Formats: sequence, C-alpha cells, structure tokens
Amino acid sequence: MADFVGAVDQGTTSTRFMIFDHGGNVVGAHQLEHEQILPQAGWVEHNPVEIWDRTTTVIATALRSQNLQASDLAALGITNQRETSVVWNRRTGRPYYNAIVWQDTRTDRIASALDREGKGDVIRRKAGLPPATYFSGGKIQWILENVDGVREAAENGDAVFGNTDSWLLWNLTGGVDGGVHVTDVTNASRTMLMDLETLDWDDELLSFFNIPRRMLPEIRPSSDPNRYGVTRAGGPLGGEVALTGDLGDQQAATVGQVCFAPGEAKNTYGTGNFMLLNTGTDLVRSQNGLLTTVCYKFGDADAVYALEGSIAVTGSAVQWLRDQLGIIRNAAESETLAAQVADSGGVYFVPAFSGLFAPYWRSDARGAIVGLSRFNTSSHIARATLESICYQSRDVVEAMEQDSGVSLDVLKVDGGITANQLCMQMQADILGVPVSRPVVAETTALGAAYAAGLAVGFWKSTDELRENWNESQRWQPAWSDEQRQEGFGKWKKAVERTLDWVDVG
Repeated sequence: MADFVGAVDQGTTSTRFMIFDHGGNVVGAHQLEHEQILPQAGWVEHNPVEIWDRTTTVIATALRSQNLQASDLAALGITNQRETSVVWNRRTGRPYYNAIVWQDTRTDRIASALDREGKGDVIRRKAGLPPATYFSGGKIQWILENVDGVREAAENGDAVFGNTDSWLLWNLTGGVDGGVHVTDVTNASRTMLMDLETLDWDDELLSFFNIPRRMLPEIRPSSDPNRYGVTRAGGPLGGEVALTGDLGDQQAATVGQVCFAPGEAKNTYGTGNFMLLNTGTDLVRSQNGLLTTVCYKFGDADAVYALEGSIAVTGSAVQWLRDQLGIIRNAAESETLAAQVADSGGVYFVPAFSGLFAPYWRSDARGAIVGLSRFNTSSHIARATLESICYQSRDVVEAMEQDSGVSLDVLKVDGGITANQLCMQMQADILGVPVSRPVVAETTALGAAYAAGLAVGFWKSTDELRENWNESQRWQPAWSDEQRQEGFGKWKKAVERTLDWVDVG
C-alpha cells in the first residue's frame, strides 16, 4: 500500500492540501488564501472557480515539494467550510452565482418567516437546527428566487447544489465529464434539509424552502469503503486516487482530535469557534441553544451524533483589529498588544458582526464595545477581543453541560488561535478547566485524512488513531472562582447591550 494519505482542507479564508504519514505526522503541505467578497453589509461571498483553482494549485504544489506522485497516496479526503453554498450547472460546470458563505446574513427574513409560520419547530425536530441565516437551505432558496434562470434549470435537473465539499468532489472526479455529485452526512446535516433519524433529504423540509430534490447530492458516509469516486488522471493529482473521506470541517477536527467516546469534546479556533461534544449514537436534542448534528459515520456503522456550539466571530475579530481598525499588523501582534496590560480595564467586546450564534441565535444583535473610559487604550481593546473568544466558548460549555449533564474535565483545542499563549491561558481561567493542545494542531485536515485512510485500511481502527494523539501543551486555570464569576457576569451584561439592534422582519 502507498505510504501516505492526502487531505484537502477547503476553509473560509484559504484552501490547503496536507499529506500525512501513518503516524499522523505532516510530511507536506501548501496553502493559498482566496478573496473575501463583501458586496454589501451582511453579505459574504466566495468565487467557486477561484476556490477550485486554488485547490488544484495547492495539491500540485504540495506533492511536487515532496517529490510525490498520485501513486504515493493510499486515499484522499476532503474537509470543508460547512454551509457555504454553491449552485452550478452540471452541463457547463459554471456556477450561477458566487458561493454564499456561512457568515452571510442576507437570508434573515427567510429564517424569521419560518418561525413565524410555525415551521421552525419542525426544522428543529427533524434537522436538529434552528431556522438561521447560518445554514444552507435559505441560501439555496435565495439563489433560486434571485438569480435569473436558476429555478427553471433546477426543475429540469441542470442546476445542482452542494456545499464546497460537493463542488470539489464533482470537479476532482471529472466535472462535466462524469463528476460525482455527492456529500456526506455531516455536511448534509448543516442544510436544514436532512432528517437526522433517516439520514436522508426530507420532502417536508424541502417544501419549506421550495427546493427541488433533484438539485441535491447523494448522501454518503463520512468514511466510505465503497469510495465516492477516483480523481481523474488529467487532474491536479496527475493520476487516479480513491476519494473515500468527506467531513465538514468541525466534524473533521473532532475526528482529528480522536473524540470517539461519548462525553469527549473539542473546540476549534478559526474564523469562528466551534465546540463539539460527542454524544455517541444517541440523538440528544438541545434545550439550551445548541445544534444537534451528525458527528461522523464510518462505513456501515451507525451514525455518531454531537451537540455543537457554533460561534460566528472569534479569529475574524482579530482580523478586524488588523484590517479595519489597523491597531495590529498581524494576528500574532494581538497577543503582544494585549499583554501590555494586566486586564481589559473594564472593557468588554461582543463581536456580533453577523448576529449571535450559539447559544443565543439572535440575528438582530450587532457588535458592541462597552465599558470604555478615557483610561482605556488599544491594549485594552486587544485584550477584550481575546477575552471575547474565551467568554463565547464558556457560553457554549455551560449550555453543553445543561443539555448533556456532562461536566468537562479538560478541553481539547485546535486551530490557529491556539498559538496565542495568552488567549489559551485566558480560556483556562475563564472556563476553570485545563486546556490541552495536541502536537498536530491542524486537526481538521488530519480528521479528513483519518476518515479516508480508515476506509481503505491504511489505519485499521480508531484505537490506532488514538495512539497517534500526543499533547503539545496544557494550560491550567489560575483565576479564583470569584474572578471567574465576576468576569462572566459582566460579559452577560455586555451581550445584552448588543440585542435588538437590527430590525428583522
């Protein structure tokens, strides 16, 4: 068997290709950013053609840098920004519109109308999700209603939908020349269109959004021994490789963090924060503002479910300090600037740029910096930004404990912000539990590789994957309970100040 497994990690701001060996170690990687298109307030788009172009480039570059060929890869996995929706023509391969990104809020009226019409409870029960701008269903409806010719093309079978995983899988397997139109259960569970119990598209849910069923991809396991397809010899890999793994990015990170037992949780710090708690084969319905989602499905085994707390703005708040305020030149400077003061000086920053996600689900909220006095400096704002990442995570942890009855003993963390020592110490202080980072911090790509490799026997079992996991660093909480409760109480007050800012019809 070949010595390596490859993984495409198609994220919100960039696309990377990573190559892993049997020990789960990175042996090669390449990454490229893509454009963030912001046509108007609340709208966020990507160019699907640019994403595909970036994907071909990073695959070819990573392989070439290690003098590897397609034949050196036992399998290929894909992980992707979930909910970001692409509608394209299966005959021409051209998208009808830019990809509408998960952060986009243009569908707020669609989401609020679902609740007004009494359909929201059905969506919560069947799909495990609240009606929200976050998910794919409303984005597909918007494209069908607002882009000329798409409705007719969808009805006759020419216009098809996919999150970015489906778009890449279709292109990698030939595109207009026989490309497969598939997704996996984790991505399908983010659409508001799949029934969590049947793991199939649901006609009642489709009717709520007036979406033709024939637009949708076939739903497959996250790790599929029957493989979705093979890469085309003329494509970026230069040869045929089995495509056998597909997971949404946060579920992939959960697999990469080897959270295979009920009660194990991870938190990924990226553009937003995403905490998942494995609930096993039990479908736990949240009463506290969390999402019920599919965690993974390996082959013919039963699906494993999770509770998820999705936070819209964390790492992108640091980007905002850099790009919009100009008070730092790069993300690393946020730590240096914040470390110049002992605390945030009474400042709290709630970065509700796209409304608030879990556990609030308030599309009427907007960002606010509160508690300012003449005394405060850019250092206090930088520190409050890092604290906001940690307080939002505590909101989610508390909801998870209420839903599941499980108290965290330790929080496994991954993603870019885990390089920020100050932020991770704050996270331990604010939660009151240790925070643990693995040696391989890029667990999203690793999880996709694990899913692909399991399907072809490159790894024999999840026990083998557990043996690959090693801790890089652990942060212990240093705050007193009194400090923790006072800070969290003020954070709650700050959140209240962001509500009812935008009128949602």
